[in-house]
Amino acid sequence: MALEAAAGSQRVEVEALRQRSYKIVRLRHPGRWLAGAVVLALLALLVQAFAHGQIQWKLVGQFLTADVILRGFGITLLISALAMLLGLSLGTTFAIMRLSANPVTRFVAWLYVWIFRGTPVLLQLLVWFNIALVFPRIIIPGVFEGRTVDIVTPFIAALLGLGINEGAYMTEVVRGGINSVDHGQTEAANTLGMSRFQTLRRIILPQAMRLIVPVLGNSAIGMLKTSSLAAAISCTEMLNAAQQVYFVNGAVIELLFVCAIWYLAATTVLSIGQYFIEKRYGKGTSQARSRSSFKLPFGLGSAGTPALEKAQ
Repeated sequence: MALEAAAGSQRVEVEALRQRSYKIVRLRHPGRWLAGAVVLALLALLVQAFAHGQIQWKLVGQFLTADVILRGFGITLLISALAMLLGLSLGTTFAIMRLSANPVTRFVAWLYVWIFRGTPVLLQLLVWFNIALVFPRIIIPGVFEGRTVDIVTPFIAALLGLGINEGAYMTEVVRGGINSVDHGQTEAANTLGMSRFQTLRRIILPQAMRLIVPVLGNSAIGMLKTSSLAAAISCTEMLNAAQQVYFVNGAVIELLFVCAIWYLAATTVLSIGQYFIEKRYGKGTSQARSRSSFKLPFGLGSAGTPALEKAQ
């Protein structure tokens, strides 16, 4: 009887605990608010410094849509797009070569990656710009012949330098994507009588693209900014166009701000595109990713982690 009474008493206590009211409260993060206040104060000081500096903001608005800047921006976009296509083509080709059973092919692919990934992009651009000193003429017997200086213009030199350099990095990206596909997929394709080319085109590469495509967005953003190095070889992209203007009117900082605005606009569009690409190709491979690209700093505006606090 005593045991039954004790058990009954415990059940009553448990039921009483269940009936007590609880409320969900957010965890407080005073450090985040303090850090946010410090950052906002620093930003306010920075804005004040620019507002009272010797900057003619009217010129920024005036040259933002100037023809010379827009033409340069168009060339920047064109170089970036073509260089990415060239880099992806070279990267896919040399990645397949690195995975080849032929040791000579593997060595050639390794040498390509070692050289072009191990030297600065600016150095490579300067080499291509001055390639006429090594090969004065380009001759294809019975097809084409011409002076190298007339063929390898600053635009072509920039395209070759940026595209071939990007290809070295894309080689490792594509190779990693191919290696991520389970070997059983290849064995199954062989069982079905598919050739190595058919297996690569129909089985391996489509699955490897789940890892390759999201990386392309980040590479495209990097390429857009790296293309500004083409100004060093007199390619008339946006930065070079801005330099030509401020060499005449002396509005250096204003023209640099104009370039910064256009670069930020382009990279923002690419970042949004990258987000949706990652979301699409990430389906079925991982849990839902947090939308880090659109989060407020220091977690402000996020739901926070709820905690249970006993009502008094």
